[in-house]
Amino acid sequence: METTTIGSLISLQRGYDLTESQRRPGKIPIVGSAGVHGYHDKARAKGPGITIGRSGASFGRVTYVNEDYWPHNTTIFVTDFKGNEPLFVRYLLESLDFSSLNSGSAQQSLNRNYVYMVPVKHVPLPIQLRIASILSAYDDLIENSQRRIKILEEMARRLYREWFVYFRFPGYEGCRFVESPLGEIPEGWEVKRLGELASTFRGRSYRSVDLASEDGLPFLNLKCLDRDGGFRRSGLKRYTGDFKDAHVARKGDIVMAVTDMTQERRIVARAAIVPSLGQGFGIFSMDLVRIEPKQGIVKPFLYSFLRHSSFADEVKNYANGANVLHLSPDRIAEYELILPSDSLRHRYAAFVAPILEEIDVLENSIENLHSTRDLLLPRLLSGQIDVEALPEPALIEP
Repeated sequence: METTTIGSLISLQRGYDLTESQRRPGKIPIVGSAGVHGYHDKARAKGPGITIGRSGASFGRVTYVNEDYWPHNTTIFVTDFKGNEPLFVRYLLESLDFSSLNSGSAQQSLNRNYVYMVPVKHVPLPIQLRIASILSAYDDLIENSQRRIKILEEMARRLYREWFVYFRFPGYEGCRFVESPLGEIPEGWEVKRLGELASTFRGRSYRSVDLASEDGLPFLNLKCLDRDGGFRRSGLKRYTGDFKDAHVARKGDIVMAVTDMTQERRIVARAAIVPSLGQGFGIFSMDLVRIEPKQGIVKPFLYSFLRHSSFADEVKNYANGANVLHLSPDRIAEYELILPSDSLRHRYAAFVAPILEEIDVLENSIENLHSTRDLLLPRLLSGQIDVEALPEPALIEP
């Protein structure tokens, strides 16, 4: 393939200022350096569109949107695709390493003129369309699996709240309610401290030299938790240091964040189920705790309590610290909750356990699709793989 430059394929421009006070209710996505971060009633760019984070932690991050949008001033955005396929341009930009294009000093900054000079392979439009079709098929499958996960999680959340928050469990019509320290509860239920129901194990402190880029055991850390709970495989690192059995997390274990690097308290007290790990187990950092249910407490119920009740929002208020928030495991153990009857806990667990297993299967599928797509991307763009030799996108299986 012939060589050309990014500047010959697209035109770029810095995004537009839009303060919080200037935003008005609407459905137009506001795309910042880290992706969509709000909505407005007015668009400044036509879709499909592409933005590139130009500063901060999301320096070089590429975001693609189908609809009209507002490109924020923390990005540069494509104003003209010059007849090229927008999806192809997206994948091309995602394959680039923008770290060498930093034009700032203390704060990273991306200058569009530097981007224009980056050399790339010239790809004819028919091949662009074929590459975009192949790669977008993987993205569609990933998005479909992510939607299914959200539906499954919502099923578990709604059932938990229906039974254990609103007390509309099977047979509730004939149930008698009694007074408790936490208000009226169904007869036969109890008020317990979390420490009576589960044990808490703190993770491993580590040195940066113990973290490896490829070798070693999976290392679970704060980046493995979503802001609303749930596990992020993309946050896994690798660990090669010493550890004890108390620092080990296996598939199905519950982990929770007990520190937070910001004052926004977004991660602290959020819980996740550990997914399948390639080596069978991983090591978790001291920023996390593993919460192990005691005898008689089924794990699906305990996890749903940590994830779907008001626990996280309430207990995180006990986290303290100047620059880094810390939540004491003792505070977790002291938290009081309403414990339903044993039979109802097991009935709930019987419903939720298959949901958690299906989520794990879907997350494995997403990881495999990501890996395959990321392997294909540079080879397709460089011409190493003949696009005509690949299967039709409709035939790709997760």
